[in-house]
Amino acid sequence: MNSSTVKRYLPWVVATALFMEQLDSTIVNTAIPAMAASLQVTPLSLKAVVTSYILSLAVGIPVSGWMADRFGTRRVFGIAVAVFTASSILCGLAVNAPMLVVARILQGIGAAMMMPVGRLTILRTFPKSELLVAMNFVIIPALIGPLLGPTVGGLIVHWVSWREIFFVNVPVGLMALLLVYRYMPDYRSDAPRPLDLTGLLLFSTGTALLSWLLEIFGEHTIGPAPVAVLFLLSISLLVAYGWHARQTPFPLLRLALFRVRTFRVSVVGGFITRLGMGGLPFLLPFLYQLGLGLPAWQSGLLMMPTAAAAMSMKLISTRVLRRYGYRQVLIVNTVMIGLTISLFAQVNGDTPILLIVLLGLAQGLFNSLQFSSMNSMAYADIETPDSSMASTIASSLQQLSMSFGLACGSLVTAWYLGDLPQTDRVAVTNALHHAFLTLGGLTILSSLSFWTLRSDDGESVSRGNPQEV
Repeated sequence: MNSSTVKRYLPWVVATALFMEQLDSTIVNTAIPAMAASLQVTPLSLKAVVTSYILSLAVGIPVSGWMADRFGTRRVFGIAVAVFTASSILCGLAVNAPMLVVARILQGIGAAMMMPVGRLTILRTFPKSELLVAMNFVIIPALIGPLLGPTVGGLIVHWVSWREIFFVNVPVGLMALLLVYRYMPDYRSDAPRPLDLTGLLLFSTGTALLSWLLEIFGEHTIGPAPVAVLFLLSISLLVAYGWHARQTPFPLLRLALFRVRTFRVSVVGGFITRLGMGGLPFLLPFLYQLGLGLPAWQSGLLMMPTAAAAMSMKLISTRVLRRYGYRQVLIVNTVMIGLTISLFAQVNGDTPILLIVLLGLAQGLFNSLQFSSMNSMAYADIETPDSSMASTIASSLQQLSMSFGLACGSLVTAWYLGDLPQTDRVAVTNALHHAFLTLGGLTILSSLSFWTLRSDDGESVSRGNPQEV
């Protein structure tokens, strides 16, 4: 297969897998209340269905780079799609919440191999001058998932059952497998590094324990002493990994890459920003369904403007970044995201639907530009031999920040709700309003992390030529 054929079809291969993953995650968010009623648990307790998936992504992603280097991108990507599709069927057959959580963990393992390996293949196929355009092309079809997910999920829940939402992945997964077989290039390392088992144990255990602690802290009765012990243990494991990574010649995640300024700011700044943004996909359906009393299918329709606007922004984000540069775009855009999150605190039963739609459109535009900027700038100054490790680190921390953001949003909402029942519509609405203000303020503060950028940072990606003015 020649280079032009790979460049023509590879974005479609990766986009199809991302479409399946995004469709699945957004369908689940809309169906949470119905799933809670069916499984006889409280809606907020089902955040484990979402967090377990994201957590397994964060834990599994570090291994994906090593697997791609050792076994080849085509084989690993194909197995990932197959695992994701099979576990989707298991989710639909789940008879209780624990079984559903286990199936979601398997889904996360499949997605953990799909996302970074797909991104790595793009990085190795396209030069930096074509990278931003290629990534945006991949994301545009993938955003159809969030566009269709809430609406399709709402209609399925309204007319059939929440179980059918997972079976939607089956035909998409089969199509993705066909594309992988025909068009996926097979990149691998000539001398793959050994797997850092000690680092994997330290990093995975530390991140899993910390995320689990954030989940159970707001849901179960637990004393302050056990909380402090578990928190210190998780932090100690992560610190131990940091020390271990500096001592071993082949670490699981090579922290030396954080010396590259654009990579460091993109990953660390993006981590902080996603803490505020990560809870929205989980909290907005609660606002629309439990707060405003809308049925699931109408709640899904209100999620469509955000995805539609996100797709539209992908068409112009390259020109915006070329005109204003990464530094200015990220500083201003992060503040705008925080403001739109805060404005959801004004949404109540008397708010005109048109205003909710306009707010969703604004959120989609700003979120899309943020992700395009952070994801592409991360690789602006990364050398080709380091692309696999950079993709692994960026993907790991991205998913970890989403897990923490989701737990943070749920925890803040539960804290504001207090002991009031989740069936109290007024109490739920007020708690969500306070949570949106808190998350919005956190997002605005995160814009400070982008002030360390220089005005010309990222030009090798946004302009296609670092010397071009």
